[in-house]
Amino acid sequence: MKHSILYVLIMIITITACNKKESITEEQNHDHGEIKLQFTVYTDQFELFAETDPFVKGQPANILAHFTNLKDFTPLSDAEITVHLKTGENVVSQTINNNLKPGIFGFNLTPEAHGAAQLVFDINTKGMNQQISVNNIVIYNDEHTAVHIAEKKHKEHLNAIAFTKEQSWKINFKTQYPDFKSFGKIIKTSAQVYSNPDSERLITAKTNGTIHLLKEIFDGSEVKKGESILSISPNGLAENNVNVRYIEVKNNYELAKSDFERKEALAQKQIISEKELENAKREFENAKAVFDNLKKNFSSDGQIVSSDFSGFIKNIDVKNGQYVEAGEQLFSVIGNNNLVIKAEVQQKYYAHLGNVESAIFKSIINNKSLTLEELNGRVLSVGKSIDNETGYLVPINFQIDNNDSFLPGSYIDAYIKIKSDKQSLLIPNTAIIEEQGIYYVMVQINPELFEKREVQLGQTDGVDSEVLSGINQNERIVAEGAIIVKLAAVTNSLDPHAGHVH
Repeated sequence: MKHSILYVLIMIITITACNKKESITEEQNHDHGEIKLQFTVYTDQFELFAETDPFVKGQPANILAHFTNLKDFTPLSDAEITVHLKTGENVVSQTINNNLKPGIFGFNLTPEAHGAAQLVFDINTKGMNQQISVNNIVIYNDEHTAVHIAEKKHKEHLNAIAFTKEQSWKINFKTQYPDFKSFGKIIKTSAQVYSNPDSERLITAKTNGTIHLLKEIFDGSEVKKGESILSISPNGLAENNVNVRYIEVKNNYELAKSDFERKEALAQKQIISEKELENAKREFENAKAVFDNLKKNFSSDGQIVSSDFSGFIKNIDVKNGQYVEAGEQLFSVIGNNNLVIKAEVQQKYYAHLGNVESAIFKSIINNKSLTLEELNGRVLSVGKSIDNETGYLVPINFQIDNNDSFLPGSYIDAYIKIKSDKQSLLIPNTAIIEEQGIYYVMVQINPELFEKREVQLGQTDGVDSEVLSGINQNERIVAEGAIIVKLAAVTNSLDPHAGHVH
């Protein structure tokens, strides 16, 4: 019995020792998989997102670099890029003229020394040179140490959404940091667009007669300054016949002119006195003044109606062949230089209207929001009384340049911004995703990995919104294309390295 117990103990110890030995061997032969280091660097012109093998002295390391133009978030193309791996005085370099795909450049470097290092990319494109540096790189003496340290640095993001650079380059996409600037009270209201009273002319008839259109005119037809629009012919009228008057004045002018020229020739020969010449000259000048004044608006066919300035036809009140009387309204012309926007706000905001900093108007024509500054606008006036016809509201008027984004008579949304010293975290409204009343943004982990984050929002001015909580100023977010990134998560089939060339 004792021998049996001793035999069992020996077997347990032997098995335990064997298992421990197998465990050590398994640890030594552990397959670390494809471990990559990732680096992201931003300059004023480019975004660099690079994936590299851990750097080991004497072993080649692959570097896959993605370069994005920050101006429009398109891939960098037609560029020559040289990469330098600097370790103290030792430098290893490689130059690539042809990228693997637009925006993607592949390099292969073999470090010759170990220690602290730096990756430097020299970009030469279209005569422009720029340098991007990646610091805090370490080159190790052995692969085992390099891989284990890379594994420790690697972070798992289980709920993150993979969206590759190749995908983002194909859509309207942009990332940015939130702004942190003054953001005061926002008064949201509706407003109506009017033509500027200073640039609208009402054209009336100066004589009785029949309308003859000289060009096709409709509401909105463009006209130029001095362009003839229509004529009013008094033919057949017994009274106030303007062409009879016109012919009479013209004949008087021509007669006075002929008499003056004749007497001027006689005076040179001293056949008539200077006094007679002066009388003839005076009569000629008077007749000319009357004829020139009448000729501005009339001809032998009647009144010629033209526009005082360039603009657009509005409210045509007559038709071809219609009889009109002097003083009757014909049409109006709106100048196309500037417009007036009349907004109306509740009485409780009246105290703030003296501190209006700016405004944003949302156009229904192109669905764009334009600032007062973009429209070269200004506050024209603030009402000093209540308009009872509009529900006891206070009017405030803005003047803006007419850039064809707003139609006179149309209603628009207005966001009136009040001056404030309060600093707020702001994000563009295009970055916000709404789901069942809850708001989210896509926070960038790296340029190919994003996290859906809930945010609490404050006020909005129609372009930006105030963030009360959820993100901070140092977190980069998707400003355009956030909904496409969200849809990438729904497909649940995206590989974070999909489309990459390794």
